[in-house]
Amino acid sequence: MNALAVVTGASSGIGYELAKVFADNGFDVVVVAEDERIDEAAAQLRLRSGGVHVEPVIADLRTFEGVESLVARVRAMGRPVDVLAVNAGVGVGGDFLRDTSLGDNLEVVDLNVRSAVHLAHRLIGDMVDRKEGKVLFTSSVAATAPGPFHSVYAASKAFLASFAQGLREELRDTGVSVTTLMPGPTDTEFFDRAGMQDTKVATGDKDDPAQVAQQGFDALMKGDDHVVAGSLMNKVQAIAGKVAPDPVKAKMMRTMTEPGSAGS
Repeated sequence: MNALAVVTGASSGIGYELAKVFADNGFDVVVVAEDERIDEAAAQLRLRSGGVHVEPVIADLRTFEGVESLVARVRAMGRPVDVLAVNAGVGVGGDFLRDTSLGDNLEVVDLNVRSAVHLAHRLIGDMVDRKEGKVLFTSSVAATAPGPFHSVYAASKAFLASFAQGLREELRDTGVSVTTLMPGPTDTEFFDRAGMQDTKVATGDKDDPAQVAQQGFDALMKGDDHVVAGSLMNKVQAIAGKVAPDPVKAKMMRTMTEPGSAGS
């Protein structure tokens, strides 16, 4: 029987590309998203990857009930989860007080942070019991610096990076490895959905999500603690994030993320 991977946020972007890489490497895949687009994504995966099972699940992971419904679907398959790829995420751009609503910001927290903790707590325990399994959290190079004009998003990705590293150490002797994927600006729907189309970061060069996913998969399979995926600039930003003071990093980030910065 094929190994089984669960990939959240898999209807497009990095999540869909991760699901492709898993399927291409012989994994059966549970692909998860909040709407019917996941059915189309699953159909495309089946066409390209004969011999693997692709199970689409519609679940709103921003809610407690949505995460629980996904866990129930996975457990109903009666199969162990070999890989959990916690990839679903959302951002919101703009001035925190004047441009964004409280509800939008809380949805970022609910999806990027709360659902990741919830899903990890529900599914990783079974891996520990079996003494084998791999977990991938999609964070971001945005985690390495304060993020003016996408402050809640950047903070949520910093949470994921810290959570993943802490969990990795806790699980060090269990047979379960945890890897953090840290992409930079990537050619996905993210900037449109976050309302950041008029920013310098949104109009600059972006990485190929397929390349990012492949690098994440390779690091996961090797058991690496993290991988800064994509361009050399992403790696430079990650290194700078370790040495530059937070106020300096915040000012630098502002030039990339402030609304209207695309024309400056």
